[in-house]
Amino acid sequence: MLEARNLACFRGERAVFAGLSFRLDAEGALLLVGANGAGKSTLLRLLAGLLRPEAGEVAWGGRDAFADRAAHAARLRYLSHQDALKPALTARENLGFFARLWGGEVEAALATLDLLPLADLPARVLSSGQKRRLALARLALAPAPLWLLDEPTVGLDAASVERLGALLARHRARGGMVLAATHLPLPLPGARELRL
Repeated sequence: MLEARNLACFRGERAVFAGLSFRLDAEGALLLVGANGAGKSTLLRLLAGLLRPEAGEVAWGGRDAFADRAAHAARLRYLSHQDALKPALTARENLGFFARLWGGEVEAALATLDLLPLADLPARVLSSGQKRRLALARLALAPAPLWLLDEPTVGLDAASVERLGALLARHRARGGMVLAATHLPLPLPGARELRL
């Protein structure tokens, strides 16, 4: 279980958010919605441990999530709005890098997002939607209970959104949790909304 308690975050002199609390249990999904600049990406970065809250705490299973930063990093997958791909590496090689870190089967992850026909192409020649699918394929490698996703459907066509929906459903069926910042509807049935 992930719990945020009275979180506050400032950028310069400006409060991005304050007094923010929520809880997410196994199989849960929470959509972060709001205008540009409302703090959705900032909240995801904070939950990933990349930013520190000005006030409040993040708990995992009732304990300080950041007490052991390595353990916290191991229990999550963070996908920012940037795809974080090495342009000179092929799709297969890009996923292989993460498979060496986390484990998992590269070919199966490629197949999950229909990338096998593109597996030997360098990432630099992929379209923006194909690059996004390759970034999302990292989620299909080794399991991690918490997925933090920043605008996961940007650049995706309808068929790719459907594949993502199936991936999200499998993750939740295994007890996984999803927090996603979005401006568009996501294939997350029963997800709660948190408006920032």
